[in-house]
Amino acid sequence: MTNESVARRIVPQGIVLAGALVLWAAAPAARQPTPLKSADMYSLKSIADVQLSPDGGTIAYSIQNSDRPGRPYSQVWLMNAATGQTKRLGDDREAASGPRWSPDGKRVAFFGRGTESEGSGLMVANADGSNAVFLAPVTSTNHPLPSSGDRLAWSPDGARLAFVSATPGPEADANGDPMVITRYLYKPTASEGLTRFNDNKRIHIFVVDIATRQVEQLTQGDYYEHSLDWSPTSDEILFVSNRGPDPDRFFNYDLFAVRAADKKVRRLTDTKNAEYRPRWSPDGKQIAYQGTKRPLTSSETTMEDTHIWLMDASGQNRHEIGGELDLRQGAPEWAPSGSAVYFTAQDRGNTALYKLPAAGGKPAVLVRGVGSVGSWSVGANDKASFAFSSSTRPAELYVKEGAAAGLGKPVTSLNEQVLAGKQLGEIEEMTFVSFDGTPIGVYLTKPAGGPGSGKHPMIVMIHGGPHGAQGPAFNAKAQVYAGLGWATLMVNYRGSTGYGQKLTDAIFKDQDGGEAKDILAGVDAAIVKYPWIDVNRLGVEGGSYGGQLTNWLITQTDRFKAAVPAASIANLVSFNYMSYYHDYLAVEFGAFPHEKGLMDLLWERSALRYVHQVKTPTMFVHGENDNDVPIAEAEQFYIALRDVGVEAIMVRYPREGHGVRETKHVVDVTDRSIAWYSKHFDAPAKTRPSESDKPGRH
Repeated sequence: MTNESVARRIVPQGIVLAGALVLWAAAPAARQPTPLKSADMYSLKSIADVQLSPDGGTIAYSIQNSDRPGRPYSQVWLMNAATGQTKRLGDDREAASGPRWSPDGKRVAFFGRGTESEGSGLMVANADGSNAVFLAPVTSTNHPLPSSGDRLAWSPDGARLAFVSATPGPEADANGDPMVITRYLYKPTASEGLTRFNDNKRIHIFVVDIATRQVEQLTQGDYYEHSLDWSPTSDEILFVSNRGPDPDRFFNYDLFAVRAADKKVRRLTDTKNAEYRPRWSPDGKQIAYQGTKRPLTSSETTMEDTHIWLMDASGQNRHEIGGELDLRQGAPEWAPSGSAVYFTAQDRGNTALYKLPAAGGKPAVLVRGVGSVGSWSVGANDKASFAFSSSTRPAELYVKEGAAAGLGKPVTSLNEQVLAGKQLGEIEEMTFVSFDGTPIGVYLTKPAGGPGSGKHPMIVMIHGGPHGAQGPAFNAKAQVYAGLGWATLMVNYRGSTGYGQKLTDAIFKDQDGGEAKDILAGVDAAIVKYPWIDVNRLGVEGGSYGGQLTNWLITQTDRFKAAVPAASIANLVSFNYMSYYHDYLAVEFGAFPHEKGLMDLLWERSALRYVHQVKTPTMFVHGENDNDVPIAEAEQFYIALRDVGVEAIMVRYPREGHGVRETKHVVDVTDRSIAWYSKHFDAPAKTRPSESDKPGRH
């Protein structure tokens, strides 16, 4: 409801200084360690999209930068895997993303910017980055397209590129005067600027001839197509679309193929569950994809773990091959031989890369470390290139050779200049037994330099979703807190992913119930294990569902001295009808709110109902244009707290949607959170009300 200029590590001629690990360890011994500060966030960078060339000799990758006004922006780089030589596609002023290699490895396509008259769109360059050519403009939409895959695909002969772009839909202009709303799904996702309504554009498939730059539209209609893959025989393009009778109301992706020659569309699945991110086998006889089994899936999240499935090219013989691994599985890619598929899976707060025989069976770990594998690409002989975020660094580019499980080595050190000499907090994984005997995983970030002999505040940082997880991967805000001598507790409460389907399902019909108790039990477990945690200086925060739980917890206990809910839900009833997605609670509770008396249960589990019990000073953080969790959720609880007499402020961020993205806003939230906690950690303790004054507690 969940990044730097490579030039910092490059000599003027564009050669990466080799031996990143050695350089990290070779910081001057006399340098005094310093804590990470919020202002350092402007300098942090991370690796995003990673694509290994067909011969394994060059890596195309994108870097997320945060050093300009506005949201982080992406740039594409090419690295010679043998020499470390790099070249950026475009100049320093241009954003670029989504690199994809041609089948022969001689060219790379990407989304970038041409001349002023050409604008932004699809581009292609030589393998060494030279001769970048603008091919076609690309238009986007603000319509929600969750879990969408590749936006472009090469034809096997390398002569054409398929891509998706938006065209006007049949609805009236939603920006008219007056605005006339006719669609059920009339709100967009996290909007920028003043765009607060669905633009009603449709995403369709186009093909461009690289030699002539002639563009042809293959699909039409009122649907959205995405997640492209061109067949090895060059005749069809796989895609995903929701083509049910009421696609705005019911989220149900199916798989299709369109024939490039005559634009004929062939339906491959017609299921009540969802299919995602299909991939042709190298011989074109099979298709691998992500899939679920349950008949109702939310467009916002899914309680059911996605697994890897296979089917024949005809759409027949669909069968799950990832069932041996009881973990949430990512999008598949085929091994070049066609004998196996690769995919990532979440595992107890980490993300690892696996290899699974196409015939099924037990998957083998290919890449695993303490942290998370992000974007990845695997070539011949299991050579892998991937983004990996460790406990001490945002995502860097790694390379690993061979099938033996391991992590390989980093080939970039993008954050060395800002993080060298920084004293970071140690991260410890723990497991405790919750109130009903359920084992729950926890990650504790300790104060930088260790706790020493004094007492230290602790911030409970709650993840969103609810079907997500936190782990040891680098968390800038937690490390800024650690630099202040504060600990951070992250509880992977029931409903979290990466611990098996049973734990994820344990939240069904029980929001603001057992998972809230898990968090409080996790706080107790941490305090028992570490007496240096100051029980009189506890704070709580979270975003999205984590904000919902923050709101709920302060109605159930006054043990937290201050709270910072972000993009938070206070009223499950109003939230259901104001958010852009209206199927989420139906999946989470097994019925729509008007059915089976659910409306009463939703109100019973809404923090707003128990506002009279709140004692905790609260700072609300919200994006002005949030359509996932509309800002009215914060507005309601803010006024209610003020009515009760609780100290509360509301911080509203212009141009932001769901979650804060602009770097200056991220820094501002961090600084304001620190100030809010510090103010109330130092405030005199209030008298705790008796339990008899707290009706309705769960």
